[in-house]
Amino acid sequence: MNAHFRVITVNFKGPSVGNFRWPRSPATGRLPLSAMHAITISEPGGPEVLTWAEVPDPEPGHGEVLIDIAASAVNRADLLQRQGHYPPPPGASEYPGLECSGTVIGVGDGVDGWQEGDEVCALLAGGGYAEKVAVSAGQLLPVPGEVELVAAAGLPEVACTVWSNVVMHARLAEDELLLIHGGAGGIGTHAIQVAKALGARVAVTAGDDERLERCVQLGADIAINYREQDFVEVIRAEAGGADVILDVMGASYLDRNVDALATGGRLVIIGLQGGRKAELNLAKLLGKRASVAATTLRARPIEEKAAIVADVRERLWPLVEQGSVMPIVDEVIPLPDAAAAHRALEAGGIFGKILLAAHS
Repeated sequence: MNAHFRVITVNFKGPSVGNFRWPRSPATGRLPLSAMHAITISEPGGPEVLTWAEVPDPEPGHGEVLIDIAASAVNRADLLQRQGHYPPPPGASEYPGLECSGTVIGVGDGVDGWQEGDEVCALLAGGGYAEKVAVSAGQLLPVPGEVELVAAAGLPEVACTVWSNVVMHARLAEDELLLIHGGAGGIGTHAIQVAKALGARVAVTAGDDERLERCVQLGADIAINYREQDFVEVIRAEAGGADVILDVMGASYLDRNVDALATGGRLVIIGLQGGRKAELNLAKLLGKRASVAATTLRARPIEEKAAIVADVRERLWPLVEQGSVMPIVDEVIPLPDAAAAHRALEAGGIFGKILLAAHS
């Protein structure tokens, strides 16, 4: 299956997914009816190891709900899992996919506040690349405001990641400067909007001028082409230093990130695209009274995830409902063609999220 569907965002506020059409049977013109299917990983490797296969139906346990998935989203963690570098935590689904949207079709014992028919999006530890998934009720969020059900699949992972790191941990404040590495990606495009909605200033790095211009349209105040500019020099010249840095690179940026911090600055590392090991100059940190933190979301206990989701629902969801923060979708691809979505993300040039639609 090779059909891709480009989503065009006019003002990057509320992506249009109305042009998406699920491939139908040429014989009947109807969607094929079948048992539960999911994307499985036959062995660690490239996108070709992703296989659309029939699998057992999940069942909601105590405190869980069962979701009929409308869409999932592609995250770099999914690429690592496919390559054999990021296995799901114990007890989680073996299928990739860290977020989804859909409709509640089953409610387990001990669940309050949710019922069959509710349209939701969910933070997952795995299982999003499937037609159904069971998830703890504490990781559910209602589909907010005017956001379409499919587009909502691009919210839970980025929302919980950005909010827990930038707001709950680093405590970004009004008029402070947030530097976002990878500003054009799913995390970056969401973080730009959140920071601006909170009254902060935003600097971003990206690898080409076209995507940097899109970041500016989303609200970025400083746009840095990392292929042509030194982000440390730009941040120092424009602002004297960054109060908070959200970093997906890790080792290769560690020393320069510390250089770019303002006095009292907070560096939060959430990715290792630039390597795992680097030397940290503690004297620089002491001189700036700065801090460095490194966090993950997937492996946190259910209770911690539920606390993050609750804070997101209370404080961030109103911003989404009023349109200040919206999902940014680059492309919608049919779920069985997840391999094509992985190739697209690996190739680069994506602005926002790639979604995987499970239904028409």
